[in-house]
Amino acid sequence: MKTESLNALTALAHSRRLDVFRLLMRRYPDAVPAGEIADALHMAPSTLSAGLSHLRNAELVSQSRKGTSLLYTADVGGAGRLISYLGADCCRGRPETCLPHTLAESSMSDRKYNVLFICTGNSARSIFAETLMRDLAGDQFEAFSAGTNPYSEMNPMALKVLADKGHDVSGLRSKNISEFQGDGAARLDFVFTVCDRAANEECPPWPGQPMTGHWGQPDPVKATGTEAEKLLAFQQVYGALRNRIMTFAALPIDMLDRESLQARIDDIAKSEDFA
Repeated sequence: MKTESLNALTALAHSRRLDVFRLLMRRYPDAVPAGEIADALHMAPSTLSAGLSHLRNAELVSQSRKGTSLLYTADVGGAGRLISYLGADCCRGRPETCLPHTLAESSMSDRKYNVLFICTGNSARSIFAETLMRDLAGDQFEAFSAGTNPYSEMNPMALKVLADKGHDVSGLRSKNISEFQGDGAARLDFVFTVCDRAANEECPPWPGQPMTGHWGQPDPVKATGTEAEKLLAFQQVYGALRNRIMTFAALPIDMLDRESLQARIDDIAKSEDFA
């Protein structure tokens, strides 16, 4: 365990390798093409290749192949072993002192849970998610959405789909994630990214260490073809997010510890989407 942990710590000691690992953790459980990682982090292919090789040898990243493309996924098992070693050996069994935000259990109160859905533009996917969470499970969750680079207006076709499904769209607006950071911001219990680009972007740590997940969906705004075909793309994303949110809302959150709850969130991300 000591040798394995030293290898992992050495791999993460390089800032660019750490960038790669953190991106893959934000995208977990996605398998991400090497080219997409390079583009997101502005890394030369040769530098990325060397970094990924080092992280794989340290059992922090796994590799798979799809056709001619190499795909990479964060190895949460390896990361978990490293954290366990730090908590049990280096901290001598005092995780609440050494790692208060990652290992110590945090109790869930009987208040509503605050959930934030993040996308880049906050004009369609995250707006869908906010509305669905509010209308399907508003007795249990306070739902919000925001964009890392929000548009000034929401997508009209997204609003049409919501209205056609019977949702009230009168209070919806595009927001920047800065509204949910800093002093006075609502304490978040869950933060979900619903587009790959937003998950790829570096974001400051959220106060309170909320549970996180990546439920990436294709961008319906980029759909081409007839108006009917474009509308279908929006409806498919709406249906996929609805299924995931219904599954999440049905979880016995107050009965699960953080590790079990995170595993359930990750399982939802791996599920097949049926609109």
